[in-house]
Amino acid sequence: MKSQAQEILEAAKIICEEKHISLDSVIETIEAALAVAYRKDFGEKNQNIKVTFNMEDGSARVFDVKTVVTDEKKELTEKLLAERQAAAEAAAAESSDAVTPVAPVTPVTEEATEEFERFNPKTEITLTEAQAITSGAALGDEIKTELFPPAAYGRMAAQTAKQVIIQRLREAERDMIFREYKDKEGEVINGTVQRVEGRVVLIDLGQATAIVPPAEQVPHERYTPGQRLKFYVVSVSTTPKGPEILLSRAHPELVRKLFSLEVPEIGNGSVEIKSIAREAGSRTKIAVWTDQKNIDPVGSCVGQRGSRVQTIISEIGGEKIDIIEWDDDAVKFISNALSPAKVLSVQTNLEEKTAKAEVKEDQLSLAIGKSGQNVRLSAKLTGWKIDIVSESGERPKRPEAAEGTADASAESVADAPAAAPEAVTEAEAAASEAVPAEPETPADEPKE
Repeated sequence: MKSQAQEILEAAKIICEEKHISLDSVIETIEAALAVAYRKDFGEKNQNIKVTFNMEDGSARVFDVKTVVTDEKKELTEKLLAERQAAAEAAAAESSDAVTPVAPVTPVTEEATEEFERFNPKTEITLTEAQAITSGAALGDEIKTELFPPAAYGRMAAQTAKQVIIQRLREAERDMIFREYKDKEGEVINGTVQRVEGRVVLIDLGQATAIVPPAEQVPHERYTPGQRLKFYVVSVSTTPKGPEILLSRAHPELVRKLFSLEVPEIGNGSVEIKSIAREAGSRTKIAVWTDQKNIDPVGSCVGQRGSRVQTIISEIGGEKIDIIEWDDDAVKFISNALSPAKVLSVQTNLEEKTAKAEVKEDQLSLAIGKSGQNVRLSAKLTGWKIDIVSESGERPKRPEAAEGTADASAESVADAPAAAPEAVTEAEAAASEAVPAEPETPADEPKE
């Protein structure tokens, strides 16, 4: 038959495996629980109870542990307390109009009290008292006085120890989860949709449950229990109920991380994503760059026949992705950003950071995009306020549904509802600058 110690050891190992915590943490928790139990039923006011638990035989030893300090620390503390008590008595006497003689006390200056910490009789012992117990005691030593609990300690401590152990293990598990996922902030992780509560989606991460609030969800994306998706870890914080893990499907950095995972050139740093502009569920534009002449940054991201970008598009629910080449020349960068529209010329105003892009008449609606989306994303991608004009120099009329699309920027363009993703993505067309994307339908003039 198994001994009690063996049963305790096996139970502790099972807890460690289930909760993913170390055996040392379990032992520390058991020791803390036994100390609480002793202190509650048998401890005295100035005892600093510590318990050592032997996992091999299931035995526990109880000690009163104190640190050796100077005699002067205790004397100065007592003098300060006496001074404060005398002052309090004098104030009480004045308030009651009674004349009560107060013994004179030499005041302890503020400078003196700042130079030391007050003597704590629960955790500290003077050098003289320590040497009376152990002749070789020195300052800073720990004096352990073993205590011998009565026979009733085991029975009376059981319930208290059990409650403390459960509480401490729960805290240890929460701390472990917090530390593990705190390190994953800004990363992409896999999760399974657990359930949907109102507008909040709960995600099962295996060891923890995370949430996707409405603001971090992709519009019109449906989440069903059991569905496995990739999420961007926005933040991990502590709450009274445990760690709160906030995930996102709409964050622009999700696209960046997916490209890092799917495109080796981005993963090893050969190709860099300079900027991202995203309207989740509809379209994303990314600007890529490399300093290596033998690498095509756009082609690397698109992959052979669009295989790489199509994998990412599938992961984010069919959202279209435009990949353009970043350039330190603002004129070239803005021209590339307005892809798939062909830009004739770009005039920039560096002081106001505004740009006027000229396009042909049949490219006007393509440059602006549905509800101004193309020029709006281009403005966010480049950081420039972009004005679209036709070849004749006229600005297009602004439709009421997307007012401000001709003069577009992150600040100036009205955020119109995102258009539904079209059947054919233009990402493949961006694979080569020599073959820009053509309009999917004949260019129509913006509606009045």
